[in-house]
Amino acid sequence: QVHVVESGGGLVQPGGSLRLSCTASGISFSMYHMGWHRQAPGKQRELVATITTGGSTNYADSVKGRFTISRDNAKNTVDLQMDSLKSEDTAVYYCKVFQVFRTYWGQGTEVTVSS
Repeated sequence: QVHVVESGGGLVQPGGSLRLSCTASGISFSMYHMGWHRQAPGKQRELVATITTGGSTNYADSVKGRFTISRDNAKNTVDLQMDSLKSEDTAVYYCKVFQVFRTYWGQGTEVTVSS
């Protein structure tokens, strides 16, 4: 059984930093691409960042230069370092574990950026 669990969300002031972490079990972690998506209130879920099995990364334009995705195959984790946070980054952040024909999602962790 596959389990995907996010952690690290919370309340942070504008300009601050937060680090999200995602742990996936029940899979051969190194064989899966990983991603972070987010869904703000009243909006559709959107891509934030992805990292391939080979370590290539991709970011949404809105977070380029502020967010960094990384993975540790030995620990089965993928992290999202978020710096210079803005109010518009407020959302529920979801971890995505995927291959061509398989996709698993976590339950999400809430991030609120507010003074």
